[in-house]
Amino acid sequence: MSDSIEELSSKNFDDFISGGKCIVDFWAEWCGPCQMLAPVFEETAKEMGGKFKFGKVNVDEQQEIAERFDILSVPALVFFSEGEQVEVNSGFVDKKRLNEIIKSVF
Repeated sequence: MSDSIEELSSKNFDDFISGGKCIVDFWAEWCGPCQMLAPVFEETAKEMGGKFKFGKVNVDEQQEIAERFDILSVPALVFFSEGEQVEVNSGFVDKKRLNEIIKSVF
């Protein structure tokens, strides 16, 4: 994982989302669309890291977080503002679409 993306667990998740605008990628290692989204998410995080925080949650390792946010399919991008969930996008998105979603949410 790059320096632009924080790996999230039950230990740091709430602190991570509590301040500012955050985008969290809920993913799984076995998920093909998750693997396709990973470089898109990473590139976007490098470009927009100053404006937003980017994090990833492995749903197999952090099931309680996935359950808490009703993540039923992956990949799922969950957008938070000051700790509140403001948007969810399920499935693969390309970079152009991800940028459109970020602009419309924030």
